[in-house]
Amino acid sequence: MRVLFWGTPAYAVPSLEALAAAGHELVGVVSQPDRRRGRGKELLPSPVKARALELGLPVITPQRIRREPELQAQLAALGADISVVVAFGQILPPEVLAQPAFGCWNGHGSLLPRWRGAGPIQWSLIEGDAETGVGIMAMEEGLDTGPVLLERAIPIGLLENAQQLGARLAQLTGELLVEALPRIEAAGPGPEAERLARLGVRPQPEQGLTYARLLAKADFTIDWSASGLAVHRRVMGLYPGAHTSWQGQRLKLLATEPLVRRLADQLSPEAAALAERWGLPAGTPLETHAEASGGGSPAAGEDAAPTAPAPGTVLAVAEGTGLVVATGGCPVLIREAQLEGRRASAGQALLQQLGAQPGDRLGDLEAG
Repeated sequence: MRVLFWGTPAYAVPSLEALAAAGHELVGVVSQPDRRRGRGKELLPSPVKARALELGLPVITPQRIRREPELQAQLAALGADISVVVAFGQILPPEVLAQPAFGCWNGHGSLLPRWRGAGPIQWSLIEGDAETGVGIMAMEEGLDTGPVLLERAIPIGLLENAQQLGARLAQLTGELLVEALPRIEAAGPGPEAERLARLGVRPQPEQGLTYARLLAKADFTIDWSASGLAVHRRVMGLYPGAHTSWQGQRLKLLATEPLVRRLADQLSPEAAALAERWGLPAGTPLETHAEASGGGSPAAGEDAAPTAPAPGTVLAVAEGTGLVVATGGCPVLIREAQLEGRRASAGQALLQQLGAQPGDRLGDLEAG
């Protein structure tokens, strides 16, 4: 098919490559304009534009496709059979959606209608979804509201971060698009309702609908009063941007593990051992001050002590592994982090860099 591809971030690159490798004729690529990035604020192309130029493909970079009728006419003149959109970053106007004879189709990184919007990968991790996936959806004027042609689910690993999950979903998106296009072509052109009926698409139900809202600056600051599992999910979902503070400096958290005993089979061996010591069985009260100080668990039926370590308190320094830190629930093991102005470090190197001791506190900058 003659394909007009729309995409911007690295997530969309595998789809572009998959369509090219499958033998489709890519008549053009539409991507967001070059942006200033990095410490030097150098003007750089998007990952999709950079790859498209390597493939020798013409690239168009509209500022606002809705407000550029001349550019819309230029796209129509390309004569594409179909438009394929993967994380482009702008909403396509009706005039553009109506151009291709076989329609406009979107590769979306969630199981619709779960997580419509721009950040489905991050929010699926933050909210602790057990699985996610990819949907190939016919595009409408609404935000991710169209019917779904193909869908594939994958499980989310407890220790998987947004970058790792995104890489898996990006590959899956490309695979499903290659599978979808022959079906779309076989159904033939024609009025949209007739085409979609021949394809047997699945309308999205309203039940289970959620929106992946844009992330705000405050979302990236760790709230140590949340549960250990919630803290860990935020670190994984916002990788590599979730942060706290340490002795007045910003500390990015790059790898954590929740010390929850019932999840021991999903933890590293080191964290599983620490969970046995510091974690709590499901349904029990928070650790007491005596437990956190090494005094052992309260006797059966004994009330918990009235005080517990303040959230963000370093409970233990696990040699060669990381820091055990108190939360509003089970503790968290910090395995890798990056102190402001320093390189990322893990394990023993992290412990030496921070010089933390039990009783020290993270989040002091936010708390102050």
